[in-house]
Amino acid sequence: MKKIFTTLAIVLITAKVFSQGCVAIRSTGGICAMTEHPDSSLTSDGGSWVLNINTRYFMSNKHFKGDVYQKERIKAGNEVINHQFATDLSLIRVFNSRWSAMIDVPIISNARSSKYEHNAPPNLNDERHSMHSFGLGDIRVAAYRWLFNPATSPKANVQVGLGIKFATGVYDYKDYWQNVGPGKKPELRTVDQSIQLGDGGTGLTLEINSFANIKNNLGLYANAFYLSNPRQNNGVRTYRELVSPALANEAISSVPDQFMARLGANYALNKLVVSAGGRIEGIPIHDVIGGSGDFRRPGYVISVEPSLTYQLSKINIYASVPAAVYRKRTQSVTDRARSTATTFVNGDAAFADYSVNLGISFRL
Repeated sequence: MKKIFTTLAIVLITAKVFSQGCVAIRSTGGICAMTEHPDSSLTSDGGSWVLNINTRYFMSNKHFKGDVYQKERIKAGNEVINHQFATDLSLIRVFNSRWSAMIDVPIISNARSSKYEHNAPPNLNDERHSMHSFGLGDIRVAAYRWLFNPATSPKANVQVGLGIKFATGVYDYKDYWQNVGPGKKPELRTVDQSIQLGDGGTGLTLEINSFANIKNNLGLYANAFYLSNPRQNNGVRTYRELVSPALANEAISSVPDQFMARLGANYALNKLVVSAGGRIEGIPIHDVIGGSGDFRRPGYVISVEPSLTYQLSKINIYASVPAAVYRKRTQSVTDRARSTATTFVNGDAAFADYSVNLGISFRL
């Protein structure tokens, strides 16, 4: 049973890094980490440290308006292609059987290839170019508590976490846009919102993690995460008004909320634990606190999420591959403002088919 509990901790830690292409879900958005199983043998005089290193990669190039796949973009060769790598370094302090705390530090590397950003009037052309970003993302700290005493509730429990996300990642990262300056010269501008290292807002996070034991080697897990960003915009210019005058109300980047929820099961086979479940993650149209205008690409992804964990005495190695089964780019506030009785406006976004998570966790 301890094996199932430990695996729940690792499987939920793999949720740390999530992003789906142009829907700019930051790497700190999904830290739903069940911070070690609720070990009733720990007392106020004892505890442990856990170091987790998780790397995630995906490539997004499938454009959607609403939930309609814009397959013509691939055929025309004008799709946006994002490659995103993120490595999260998380240090967790388990104080006792009920309380723990965590700090998460993301390192991010992004590349974005497109045509339209390098094809601004009056220097029209049909060339594809890339932009890049690399560096520290938004750091987050959080505190966790198991609601029920593990000594009296060993087969099921619920953990609640509260945290703060700091605006440590650069949110006005710049690279060269090609063919946009006088004489088709390159010009240094802020990169697209989807590959910025941070969002520029200080946010509050709420997490709920839970597990239930069905049999000795079978367990269920569920968790939910919400990041509230009260700041409406970060003042960063998007240059979208130069792509089209109709996009004038999207000239400044929004600082959106984020959400994620997961549900699944674990089955232990000696040192190997097999997990399978589903997850939904995305950016809402409206923030819980603060304004929701300016430029954002709201939307969500529903995925199936298989994973494997191999357990040693103090080390766990894990891998998971969430695969999208439903993607939707919802209308933003500015999309709705531009819509009329005869014209429905819904911006598009590029999504990934799947992502690859690899990680290792050490109990120190």
